[in-house]
Amino acid sequence: MKPTYYEVNQMTNKIVIAELTKGTVNASTAELVSAAQAMGGEVTVVVPCTDSSVADSVASYNGVAKVIAVKSEAFGGNDSSGWASALDSAIPNGTILCLATARSKDVASRLAARRGLSIVQDVVSIDGNNLTSPIYSGKANQTVTVSGDAVVSVRANVFPAVGSESSNEVSVVDASGDVKTAVQEVMQRASARLDVSEANIIISGGRGMGSPANFSHLEAVADTIGAAVGASRAAVDTWEEIPHSMQVGQTGKTVNPNLYIAVGISGAIQHLAGMRSSKYIVAINKDADAPIFQHADYGIVATWEEALPVFQNAISNLLA
Repeated sequence: MKPTYYEVNQMTNKIVIAELTKGTVNASTAELVSAAQAMGGEVTVVVPCTDSSVADSVASYNGVAKVIAVKSEAFGGNDSSGWASALDSAIPNGTILCLATARSKDVASRLAARRGLSIVQDVVSIDGNNLTSPIYSGKANQTVTVSGDAVVSVRANVFPAVGSESSNEVSVVDASGDVKTAVQEVMQRASARLDVSEANIIISGGRGMGSPANFSHLEAVADTIGAAVGASRAAVDTWEEIPHSMQVGQTGKTVNPNLYIAVGISGAIQHLAGMRSSKYIVAINKDADAPIFQHADYGIVATWEEALPVFQNAISNLLA
């Protein structure tokens, strides 16, 4: 596909917004720094927080010129408008990079609107000021050339994480967001498992699992190999016990793991849109004509009852 060009200069300052998970800096932030370095220019990491000590873990990142802890009560809540307002009042000018998670993409869009900047979402490759991202449900890629400042969201597990042998000072900025509305509480199932959007290995189940109780077999495999557990939209829509937070696909989460294991998933285009960029795909399905096999690196034609015990035993023996 012919690149789309938007007149851009690659040497503008790069502002990385740290990704937070349960109040701590997510390891994917180190990948964002690597992505920023690929674009060129001075890299500043901004850590949204209610406690500035959260930023200490970022101070050791290599290749970072500045670390800024932006404090605001807005970051203790879930309102993207409040996040964007607080960040906009405190962070310097430059190209802004964030992780392509649901919340960060929402905040990124609001920051772009506030600053009148172009935005490029779900970037998977950077060559200077040329940014590549998937389009048409992952059926094609587009490359845009940005100049001047822009807002960019980057998918996880794409860029290598920078090292952490440096020692940078952390500047603290007190920012008060103009929060006109606020989300007071988000009710969701508590889970100690990895989020699918951050995992290097994912095992997902579809309606072919037969019942939500059978997802325990996926969890057993996940525990063996250190994977996150995902689900297709069909499974989420069919069974109340399977939360939307597990859904992988066009209307769920877009993932980019090193290994994606699809169990009892037929391979609808909406699901493929969320996982087709996985490095390796393993499909387990009893239907030899299931579309998922056309995209899998390895396929097993069998029921999950036949395949999973053998698969888990083989992995356990390999890791023993």
